[in-house]
Amino acid sequence: MDLTKAARKGREAAFLQLFDEHHTPLFRFAYRLTGSVADAEDIVQACFLELLRPDCSYDPARAPVRTWLFGVVRNQSLKRSRQRDFASSEIQEEGNGRSPESEFLRSEMEGAVRRAVMLLPQIQREVLILAHYEQMPLGEIARIMSLELGAVKSRLQRARASLKEHLALYEPRLGLEEKR
Repeated sequence: MDLTKAARKGREAAFLQLFDEHHTPLFRFAYRLTGSVADAEDIVQACFLELLRPDCSYDPARAPVRTWLFGVVRNQSLKRSRQRDFASSEIQEEGNGRSPESEFLRSEMEGAVRRAVMLLPQIQREVLILAHYEQMPLGEIARIMSLELGAVKSRLQRARASLKEHLALYEPRLGLEEKR
């Protein structure tokens, strides 16, 4: 019996295994789409609750559970972004022994990249996040987003070009940082 069927029949161990296998990448994806830890947590929770509903649309013959889960997270994120504007919250990281100056520059660059990603059109942002941050194969991205593979490649290329344009101001700093 597969984990999804077992989880739907109330087997806690099966649900926990599904949750453990998929929670972290789903959360990262939701966070990068929304910019909010709270929204990402809510979206992932709703995603797993949807999987357990008796009238759930998941069909293992159509797609792997991972693909379906990412699709639900994507849809929930889109729904939230349409319902209200969201405020970006940052995940705090502990210091790693770098100088205050290099920490400031790193933080500034991360913020610039995050803002540049959030400026991308929604579909380009989703493709970029799945491809680069989640390292998902383009074919799987195409299935999640219900797009042709060529369309995924095109949107990824446009997203990269837009990021390059938005981040061009930081290029001289990157060169200095690499020399240190």
